[in-house]
Amino acid sequence: MTPLHLHTRFSLCRGASSPAAMVRAAKAAGARAVALTDRDGLYGLPEFLNACEEHGVRPIVGAEIALNRERAVLLARDARGYANLCRTLTARHLDAEFRLSRRLAEDREGLAVLTDSVDVLKALLPGGRDNLYAEVRATAPYAAASALALGLPPVATPDAWFAERSGWEVHRLLRAIANNATFSTLDPGDIVSPEAWLKPEADLRRLLAHVPGAFENAERLAEECSFSPDRSLIFPEYPGGDAGALLERDAWAGARLRYGEITETVRLRVERELSLIRQKGFVDYFLIVRDIARRAPRICGRGSAAASVVAYCLGITQVDPVEHNLFFERFLNEGRVDPPDIDIDFAWDERDGVIEAVLRDSGSWADCAKRRTPNSERRTPDAELRAAMICNHVLFRPRMAVRETAKVFGLPEAEILRVTGKMPWFWDGGGLDDIAEHPMFRGWEPRPPWPEIFRLARRLEGVPRHLSVHPGGIVLAPRALAERVPCEMAAKGVPVVHWEKDGSEEMGLVKIDLLGNRSLAVIRDAIRAVKENTGTVVDPPGWKPHLDPATVELVRDGNTMGVFYVESPAMRQLQQKTRAGDFAHLVIHSSIIRPAANSFIREYVRRLRGGAWEPLHPVLGELLAETYGIMSYQEDVSKVAMALAGFDAADADGLRKVLAKKERAKKLEDYRRRFYAGCEARGVDRPAVDRIWDMIGSFAGYSFCKPHSASYALVSYQSAYLKAHHPAEFIAAVISNQGGYYSAFAYVSEARRMGLRVLPPHVNASRREWTGVHDTVRAGFMQVKGLHDGAVAAVLDARAKDGAFRSFEDFQRRTRLDPADNRLLILAGALDSLAGGLSRAALLWRCAAPAPAPDDLFPDSAAALPRPPAYTETQMLAQGSRRWGS
Repeated sequence: MTPLHLHTRFSLCRGASSPAAMVRAAKAAGARAVALTDRDGLYGLPEFLNACEEHGVRPIVGAEIALNRERAVLLARDARGYANLCRTLTARHLDAEFRLSRRLAEDREGLAVLTDSVDVLKALLPGGRDNLYAEVRATAPYAAASALALGLPPVATPDAWFAERSGWEVHRLLRAIANNATFSTLDPGDIVSPEAWLKPEADLRRLLAHVPGAFENAERLAEECSFSPDRSLIFPEYPGGDAGALLERDAWAGARLRYGEITETVRLRVERELSLIRQKGFVDYFLIVRDIARRAPRICGRGSAAASVVAYCLGITQVDPVEHNLFFERFLNEGRVDPPDIDIDFAWDERDGVIEAVLRDSGSWADCAKRRTPNSERRTPDAELRAAMICNHVLFRPRMAVRETAKVFGLPEAEILRVTGKMPWFWDGGGLDDIAEHPMFRGWEPRPPWPEIFRLARRLEGVPRHLSVHPGGIVLAPRALAERVPCEMAAKGVPVVHWEKDGSEEMGLVKIDLLGNRSLAVIRDAIRAVKENTGTVVDPPGWKPHLDPATVELVRDGNTMGVFYVESPAMRQLQQKTRAGDFAHLVIHSSIIRPAANSFIREYVRRLRGGAWEPLHPVLGELLAETYGIMSYQEDVSKVAMALAGFDAADADGLRKVLAKKERAKKLEDYRRRFYAGCEARGVDRPAVDRIWDMIGSFAGYSFCKPHSASYALVSYQSAYLKAHHPAEFIAAVISNQGGYYSAFAYVSEARRMGLRVLPPHVNASRREWTGVHDTVRAGFMQVKGLHDGAVAAVLDARAKDGAFRSFEDFQRRTRLDPADNRLLILAGALDSLAGGLSRAALLWRCAAPAPAPDDLFPDSAAALPRPPAYTETQMLAQGSRRWGS
């Protein structure tokens, strides 16, 4: 029997089994085809298709939609049906007045509709009986009686929510978590029967023996649903004329601007890249990304795209790939079928505006969540949606799983926190015995129900709970995006597709990453402050801070607190050990610093200092000469695989990609066998291959490519230049943008170490943010902990309108702040200059005193207020540290 109604854990907070587990169970039961019908979404479709491919089972794409009293399983019979399914799911999430029967009555072309809901069937029968079926569910074998009375063909379905019987306890736990209930208060009607598992066909036939033909109809319908989703790339065309000619013209214009005289090396590189971009069909992609990059004056195009001279000439990236010998094939090669990946960093406070503009330009997404009024023209909310963000599938992790399970057991929050607060972030979920052996749990005796809590929590790990928004991934489509993938509105107020990053790419969506970078805002604000203070333009055309001696010395010495990406203790120590402050070595260091490469870092430092070394193979000595024979970059994996094992560019890039995947074991083993076989065929010694493969393994999970490291290094040098030559403006910008590895207090300490004077907030001198001038850094109002934004605006507006405040009374009269805000400013020292000899304690008394009425007989009653002595220096420092939020 072909199961046509299956739920996986992507029926969020309902299903208990992974798509792979469900496909395995169906295959074991003899199924040659399987339908995925998760509730209200296609969240697990990419994972389901991969599982079907792995197990040799034909996939059938569908979903169950349930809202109010209407419910139906929709199966895509063809491409039209799939598009209709995606649009219907999108409307389910975006249309506040969505009704399943009305939606299907308007258009159900290409869909097979299975339901035992009489209301739905009666609404659809006027449009014809084709592809309408009375669903006979194994979990409710007699619920279809009324539907069968309509004379529609019956179809048997298992209506399975878990692959094995034991999945019910996970389902029940998920429903309790979703409803914020305990097991004792969970509504029994909100959970499915413990029998809702994928039973053997013989059991299903016994349950549904009273409905003749139901199983035969299921098989016929399964054969008719032979559609498989299109996974080819989709991307909008660049508007206005010949895009290829436009790209070529702008690339050469950019080359002349970047290089002046175009050398033969540059000419050949540009021609080769343009030819490959046209051949692979990525012309529109480059032009659209170029336009997005132009939406902000300061960006950092990074990732493998920085290896492209065309991207450099278009202004998408800022690092010269010719000068720094960046490996273009890591970004784009003839064998690559997925689109190139261009990541662009914007200043953190500009990024959301850029994303919003891109979304608005690509469709009326802002209207998607609006309720359709009864008298308005019938129009689906997804009609113009041609752009959306990538989603993240938020999975249950160990801490979350234990916390939520303990809440279901009804334990008090304090007790839960005592346990979860001890759990290390790196716990791999090995179970209660493993966690009890951790040093943080020494002496803890797990009394009931904690053993049961940990057992159940272990089963939640990796189960998706809900969607969130990817930090910056956005996808564009040439027409309605909802014809390719269902969309919904995230809590943040932006539309998201149902697939996360990897799934979206597998399904042919082209992702552009628009990310936020606080250090770009630091550089922007510091440069602006320098120009305001001195008139100096720090970043003229052709600015090359990595060639400035003072900047190189600062980087070499590891004096880089506040400097983008090179301020962590590990990075500063590496700089101090190597004493290498030049650009080329910083690029190496920002990539090799990854945790998995610790053993190789020590060897790298030894070799850099002049220690003798022999390459593991002569070829590696040539390929990795600049990194002393040690793999430092992602593309080193590809280069070595091509040179030693005979991989072509596409396969070598595939190996590099597999290393970054979370679930890589099986595919990585396939690559390992091919790598060993290729090396053996070329006469490479087995011990050398073992050591080389170990080095390749260090790239698993987290690593950089050289173009990415070079892009980051350029931002690092811009930061370092500002710190070396304009330290006050730089430190003020770092603290203002909260952009760095450390707390504000640490950067204040660094400012003092550098010889800068740090001044407290001042109502006549401070701005909202920190300011730096010459050798002085002044705290901004933003640093006064608890001060309301309205109070800051009132102070700044009053000062801008009528000038500096002349006395405490003048300040109170012109700003009329809430007493709580006044107290915060007093305790932070911001009103010391207006105290007129009064202590802060005395000011607090005057702040608390009511203002005299106009007809008060004793208008100078304020003179009778206490005049307590001034605080000691120790007391003032303690107050400042509390009120400044340090």
